[in-house]
Amino acid sequence: MDPRLQGGDPACSNFNVSAPFVEWMLLGVIALRVDGKLEWDAAKGRFTNNAEANKYLRPAFRKGWTLS
Repeated sequence: MDPRLQGGDPACSNFNVSAPFVEWMLLGVIALRVDGKLEWDAAKGRFTNNAEANKYLRPAFRKGWTLS
């Protein structure tokens, strides 16, 4: 819920700031795992030039485990 609706101050951990930072950081982790330059399409949420890098965007589950 929006803290402004509750009459309080905005949270100090604003997701509008932290979400893009975490995305940037995690993309860097993927870049460490693959060779070459990566081109990121933020609108589609995919790398445009590396199928191997795209595999790291979604979790891989062991047999018998799923996420619903």
